[in-house]
Amino acid sequence: MNTHLREDCEHNRQMVSLVRPRDWGELARGDTYDLVAIGGGTAGMVASAGAAILGANAAMIERSLMGGDCLVTGCVPSKALIRAGRAAHAARTASRFGIRTEVEVDFGKVMDRLRQNRAEVARDDSAAHFADRGVHVLFGQATFTGPDSLELDGRPVRFKRAVIATGARPLLPPIAGVEEVGALTSDTLFELESAPRRLVVLGGGPIGCEIGQAMSRLGCEVTIVEMQPSLLPRDDPKAGSVLAEAFAAEGITVRVGVSCVELRRDGEDTVVRLEGAEDLRCDKVLVAVGRSPNTEGLGLEAAGVDYDVTGVTVNKYHRTSNRRIYAAGDICSPLKFTHAAYAQAEYAVFNALFPVWFNARDRVMPRVTFTDPEIAHVGLSHAELVALGDRVHTVEVAAASIDRFKLDGATRGFAKVHLARGSDRILAATVVCDGAGELIAALGLAMTKGLGLAAVGDTIHAYPTRSELIRKVADAYNLTRITPSVKWALGSWLRWLR
Repeated sequence: MNTHLREDCEHNRQMVSLVRPRDWGELARGDTYDLVAIGGGTAGMVASAGAAILGANAAMIERSLMGGDCLVTGCVPSKALIRAGRAAHAARTASRFGIRTEVEVDFGKVMDRLRQNRAEVARDDSAAHFADRGVHVLFGQATFTGPDSLELDGRPVRFKRAVIATGARPLLPPIAGVEEVGALTSDTLFELESAPRRLVVLGGGPIGCEIGQAMSRLGCEVTIVEMQPSLLPRDDPKAGSVLAEAFAAEGITVRVGVSCVELRRDGEDTVVRLEGAEDLRCDKVLVAVGRSPNTEGLGLEAAGVDYDVTGVTVNKYHRTSNRRIYAAGDICSPLKFTHAAYAQAEYAVFNALFPVWFNARDRVMPRVTFTDPEIAHVGLSHAELVALGDRVHTVEVAAASIDRFKLDGATRGFAKVHLARGSDRILAATVVCDGAGELIAALGLAMTKGLGLAAVGDTIHAYPTRSELIRKVADAYNLTRITPSVKWALGSWLRWLR
């Protein structure tokens, strides 16, 4: 069970009653399951429900709460928090539209709404819902005892195929004092009742940036510390620069290129000691430096499943070193997103149950950092693009050139599309703007279906919409096709017509 949930919250009790009902008396059956999903988060739910839909005798085993991190400590609560922060920021900055208002944040009500949202979403992740879909839902600790068997709290369970989907948890770095000062993680943040006056966020990646900005907008004095030279170090450097500018405009302090070496208490304060820099003092520290796979207690050695500190090892079909066992989601993937877990579990189930070989790594996978502005990316990473050198042709358009962004007062950002030189084949794209996560879908569709950027430009985009940013990138590419020779030929034709 997740012991971090506030037991005095009615919404939490409602959620738990759905995703870990106390009176759930189901026991493992004596027969052999066609497929067992170990873990009741996104990957486990998709794997078990998919198998049941396909006619398999399917079970799902969860040791804590169904819904996993996405429901309890990840996507759902974080986006509710971000939405509240966005509302406060919109009201606070409304004067630029000629609207005057006073803003007062009731943090307790913000968190109450967050937990209410979480309880509402939990209905779709409930044990009863999946049982109705033909999944045998079981609760307890699953431990492999052999290549095709496991124990569920001491009860034997046999399977023909299994999918490991136990996810990951927040990583606590080896910083002196990190546990003693009661540092927050995504596991504990969403149970706060009052906002800390001063918050230091360790980690300038997606989670640290999202939560840092949201908490700042809700009244905290926020400092983000990132050991790499820029925010979002795995993304396009320009994306991190744009975000840093936005943070500076909102009063968020960003310290990059520095490491935290110690945390300690000094009276009511927490002191954050930085290497080669002045100490920071705060009320709370949020650690957001990565995630660690949940491999403990699974008995992977008994099943002959290889794993390391990054998680369970899988091939491109998401099969482990045991041909009967597959894995999907955060337990085995560097792409720790709900939609990635969903997509991987889909293919893992087909590969496990049928004589097919779907390559999960071939799928085009977008990712979005839900800051303001949003940062969305699809395709090759920045490092991979750099390695290709001059074999890449890049087209970029500023958000400030789009009328809708001007009207909305949200001109910070850009769209950048990377093409294979000499063609319009899209290798990757980064979009930074309000609603970038929605806009990246068009480019992901084009990549998935093998459509070039010219085809995106051929599509009529409504005016005035944000999607015109993508159309303008395509227009910019088409202009590069008008070479001097093409221009001369067209000019000759026009002169002849005259």
